[in-house]
Amino acid sequence: MDLDPALAALRPLGGFFVLRTLPGPAGATDGPDPGRLPTLAEAYERVGPDALAVRVAVVADRLRTGEPRVAASIAQQGLAARLWSVALGCAVRYGRLPDLGPHLLRWDPLAAAPDDLYLTELRPRPGDAADLAAAVLHGHLEPLTRALTAGYGSAPGLLWGNAGSALAGAARELDRWARAHGRTDLADRARALTDELFAQPLLRATGTRTGTAFRRRSCCLYYRVPGGGVCGDCCFPRPPRSSPGAASG
Repeated sequence: MDLDPALAALRPLGGFFVLRTLPGPAGATDGPDPGRLPTLAEAYERVGPDALAVRVAVVADRLRTGEPRVAASIAQQGLAARLWSVALGCAVRYGRLPDLGPHLLRWDPLAAAPDDLYLTELRPRPGDAADLAAAVLHGHLEPLTRALTAGYGSAPGLLWGNAGSALAGAARELDRWARAHGRTDLADRARALTDELFAQPLLRATGTRTGTAFRRRSCCLYYRVPGGGVCGDCCFPRPPRSSPGAASG
């Protein structure tokens, strides 16, 4: 199936899978003009208004945490989940990807899904695992990891664990939707692509998988958020006791 201009096949999958395209319908958003938002390339390079710092501050405020590394981890996992969902959703539903280059994706660091990402130009690409890895792993998550490691002291192992967790979550939601709609062919395609992606060196050691279940080998630090705990795929069975500055990588 060819990519349609609005990527409408992603909408039934849920908000994390939706990717807005520009120009969109007039009055489609109550927020800022998407065409004036920074690109993800600018966010990773931290040029101009620092969108990455804005996102981390927004997450810190929403979670009521005073630990920047904790907010940076949760912000990164949220963006990784968006990118994996969009890319894997397109590869499964269309058999193709739009070009998801960081210079083509505009980002609203104040917004939640699906109003945070906007694609400025639709350029069809192949939808195999190699292209998924090139688009998300290397095109986005590597520069994002570098930026957060340099800016917040984030442990790379923690951030790659977040990336693996986000991919597993996107694959699980796709499998659930496909089976609920009698599309075992799409569930099989999602599983095959996910298997190939987890064979990538950057993801291979992030956790263990059993079917669509995933158990990571690191912790995203959500347990350090006031009122937080351990996530369903955490390496810890219960919140660890640690010194205030500790982080798990």
